[in-house]
Order: sequence, then C-alpha cells, then structure tokens
Amino acid sequence: MTSKSKAKAISIYISESDHRDGEPLYAVIVQEAKKRGLSGATVLRAMMGFGAHSRIHSTNILVLSEDLPVVITLIDTPEKIDEFLPVLELMVGEGTVVSCDVNVEVFRERAQSKD
Repeated sequence: MTSKSKAKAISIYISESDHRDGEPLYAVIVQEAKKRGLSGATVLRAMMGFGAHSRIHSTNILVLSEDLPVVITLIDTPEKIDEFLPVLELMVGEGTVVSCDVNVEVFRERAQSKD
C-alpha cells in the first residue's frame, strides 16, 4: 500500500468473549491477517454496545460486563481484503463484518531497526 492510494477497509464486530481453538478470536484474526501479509490490523475494545441479542454490554460499574464489544479493523488493497473475506466468514460465528472503499492519504512504514 502507498500514500494517496485506493484501498479497502474491513471492520469486524465481535465480543471479547469470542474464542477459536482456545484463543481470543480477535487475536486469531490478527495473527491470520499477519500470516497472509495484510498491511496491518487494529483491535479496539469498546466501552459500550449491543448486537443481535440486544443485550447491552458496558464498562459502567453498575452494569459491568466482561464481554465487551471488540472491533478489528484491517486496511489493504481491495484484492488482499477480498481474498481475506472468505477466511473471516469461516472464523466469525457470531458478529458482523463490514467493508468499504477508502482512500489512503498517508502510509508510512516504520524504519527497520538494525539489531
């Protein structure tokens, strides 16, 4: 990916309690994205939300939940994202996956350290 390029973004909405093979699902998704050479991934833990079951999950001390919403965002070329979608379909049992076309305005890779 380069600055000032067309790209595609995927956001995956799941719960932090979702697991696959004993691992948190968000970690499995990020590891698989890295293995497949995607440009990067970000996992965000939400403060509040609800999904298909309409049960509110919150960090509010009166409604404290250990099952908060998690959003994983991946951005790469449309081709790489489209190749990754079938993988996500197999991984995400309950949740939502959305995609959209985006414009990458700035993309800078960190310089490799000389260790």
